Amino acid sequence: MLEMTREQFEELVSQALDRIPPELTRLMDNVAVFVEDEPDPGDPDLLGLYEGTPLTDRGEWYAGVLPDRITVYRGPTLRMCESQEDVVAETEITVVHEIAHHFGIDDERLHALGYG
Repeated sequence: MLEMTREQFEELVSQALDRIPPELTRLMDNVAVFVEDEPDPGDPDLLGLYEGTPLTDRGEWYAGVLPDRITVYRGPTLRMCESQEDVVAETEITVVHEIAHHFGIDDERLHALGYG
């Protein structure tokens, strides 16, 4: 397994977020991004998770709720990658994948676009 501190991994996630086009980040609403070391033990290979209400499902009722949560998991990412460059690429794919869920894009479409 590759070695990378949590701080280094958080920086990669931050850099991936910085590469999202500003016209998209301006549309993101009430969402927070976190880095955790490991996912739930029931899904140990999970790289990222979106929890919340996608923008496409929000209606008049959507007010006063906690932010949506995007979590990127360090451990599974480091275990599946063979090089630092792989970690950078996989982190970017995971961040885009989870943000796409925030915009209401499902896994089937993401896989078709190469972000599976």
